[in-house]
Order: sequence, then C-alpha cells, then structure tokens
Amino acid sequence: MMKVAIIAANGSLFDAYKVFNIATAAAATEAEVGIFFTFEGLNLIHKEEHKHLPIPEGKERFQEGFQKANVPSIEELVQMAQEFGVKLIACQMTMDVMGLDKEHFIDGIDVAGAATFLNFAKDADITLAF
Repeated sequence: MMKVAIIAANGSLFDAYKVFNIATAAAATEAEVGIFFTFEGLNLIHKEEHKHLPIPEGKERFQEGFQKANVPSIEELVQMAQEFGVKLIACQMTMDVMGLDKEHFIDGIDVAGAATFLNFAKDADITLAF
C-alpha cells in the first residue's frame, strides 16, 4: 500500500485546496494518508477558521471560479478526507504556543508532536509540504 505524508503549514484557501485535494485523491486510491497541521496550517482544521480561509491577495477572482466549477467546499473536502480515513494530526507544540486546545478543532483529529508525525512519515512513498 502506498503511504503519503503531507505537512500543512500555511492557512489560505489555496493551501487548503492543495492539501485536501491531494489527500483525498491519494486516499481514494487506498493509500494511507496522514496530514500534519502546524502553525497557520492549523486553520485548515479549526472549527471556525476553516470556514473562512483567506484568498491570497489579488486572487479573489478565483472564488467565482471555484463555484462555477462545482469544486467542493473546504468543509466538504475535510469530511471526504475523514471518510476516506485520512489521519488529521494537529501539532501539539503549535497548539500550545497559540493557546489552542483539541476542542477548538473539528472532531476526529489527533494531537501529536513532530516526532509522532516523523514516525508515520519515515517510510512514506510520497512526502509533500504546503
């Protein structure tokens, strides 16, 4: 079985689409997928923030394109990822620095340190960072 390890360290709408598109596509092929969310990347799984991710400045025109192309919302992609069994891992250190607790995030995530994610990623076939 293929294994895919993704680090999500940025928090824009574009970053969310990159992370969840690749994660769900890989998981749909029955790959084992884990995403490690750190720093601004935590917004992608934050209960409220993931509903209002910023579009990079000057790229606002894409919002209409997403709707016209029937691209799923980030909430829908997160749900799809979870249904496919993607491991969603929030960085404990970043949460501590930002004063966040597990209840600030969507249900079904894990909270762990970098060493735990590295243990998952050490034999990954594909490793990506966004």
